[in-house]
Amino acid sequence: MQGPICIIANTGAGRKKAAKLHALLDPMIERIGGQPELRVIREGEDIAAAARAARAGGFATIIAAGGDGTVCAVAAELVGTDIAMGVLPMGTFNFFSRSLGFPEDPQEAVTALTEAEPRRIAVGEVNGQIFLNNASLGLYPAILESREAIYSRWGRSRMAAYWSVIRTIADFRRPSVMKVTIDGEARRLRTPMVFVAANGYQLDQFGLPGTDCLDRGQFAVFLAPDCSRGQLVRFAARLALRKARSETDFELLCGTEIVIETRKLRRTIARDGERGKMTGPLRFRMLPGALKVLAPVALAETSASVANRIAAEGPDAASGAAA
Repeated sequence: MQGPICIIANTGAGRKKAAKLHALLDPMIERIGGQPELRVIREGEDIAAAARAARAGGFATIIAAGGDGTVCAVAAELVGTDIAMGVLPMGTFNFFSRSLGFPEDPQEAVTALTEAEPRRIAVGEVNGQIFLNNASLGLYPAILESREAIYSRWGRSRMAAYWSVIRTIADFRRPSVMKVTIDGEARRLRTPMVFVAANGYQLDQFGLPGTDCLDRGQFAVFLAPDCSRGQLVRFAARLALRKARSETDFELLCGTEIVIETRKLRRTIARDGERGKMTGPLRFRMLPGALKVLAPVALAETSASVANRIAAEGPDAASGAAA
């Protein structure tokens, strides 16, 4: 890793989490050497502000320690710079770090991070806000809202996350009327959810198609059909079992320029597991090679890494990947 180094670590709430974080990071800090600076972010504090301060502080490497939301917040402040971002997975799913080839075990991830090398990847953007994995509107942001309430009561776990899906679908009311324009081709539809993927790893995890879109430097756009609660429950079950069917459960489209318009001017948007309000129309675009990240040296190219490499290097890389 290049120095000087800053570590931005999100502890969340509770002294136990803070103690666990220090137990993990202290050996890493000692191993890195060069006296990296640790900045701990506690519940309610602004991660983006901490990342901006670190960027202005002249650090050559900034490490985000936390879940996908924390990583996305740090990445948003480093896009377009030559500062390398490292990732230490400490969230529930850690889709982005896993897409780079980091192991889920924090101790193993520390070892991989100290030996990682820089590369440039593409990121997604909606109305000027960055996302690394996906962005969506409709049912999925509602699932995240339910998940936060369940987490606050029962703690973070993947089982709690899955329960939030069932609970949200049970309370599902009705789909939204939208106009979705992809690369200039518009369509009007009623749908409970639009899901825009910028990283193929999560698609692979659920057995979904779309990595070929990403291989071409495009988004994979999933449109859910207008359906009943029962149909949504069955779709969620098939998705969990990696048996979702494109002909009945969703429509998949590829594109680089996406515009979504709804009757409601301000909508709740989910970006990498975090929710926020945005004013429409929602405009999505891919930013090739915009982010410099540290990735394990021995990473074999997965579909996610291929997609990011092609988007960063341009269309010539696509023909090489196809060969």
